[in-house]
Amino acid sequence: MGVRDYRQLLERALSMIPVKPSKWHRFEMPKSQVLTVGNKTIISNFKDIVDALNRSPKHFFHFLLHELGTAGILEEGRAVLHGKFAESSINSLIERYTKMYVLCPVCGKVDTELKKEGRVTLIVCGACGAVSPTRI
Repeated sequence: MGVRDYRQLLERALSMIPVKPSKWHRFEMPKSQVLTVGNKTIISNFKDIVDALNRSPKHFFHFLLHELGTAGILEEGRAVLHGKFAESSINSLIERYTKMYVLCPVCGKVDTELKKEGRVTLIVCGACGAVSPTRI
C-alpha cells in the first residue's frame, strides 16, 4: 500500500465521521463594574455576574459579604456594600468564588450546579458527571 492509497483511505474515513455541532464556548470570568458613592461600594453589574456564573444571587452575595467582612443589600440587579472596596478586590473574589463553587474540580468546565446534602455542599458537573464537595 502506497502513501497515496493511505491518504485516500484516511480522507474517506474522516469524511464518514459525523460532525457534531459544538455549543461549547470558552468561559470568560465576569468582571465587576464598581462605583464608589460616599462610603458605599456599588457593583452595578451584579445580576450579569451571577447570570454568567449560573448561581443564585443570594449565594454569591453572602460569599462577598463574608469575605469582605461587611454588610450590604441587593437592589434591582445590583449589590450595595457598606464600605469602600477596590474593583480589583471584587474581581479577585469573583475569581475565587468561581474556583470554589463554579468550576468542576475534575474536568474544569462550568456546566455545574450546587446541591446541598446535609451540611455538605456538592458540585455536580453536567459535563462529566462528577460529584465533588466544594473546595474551601
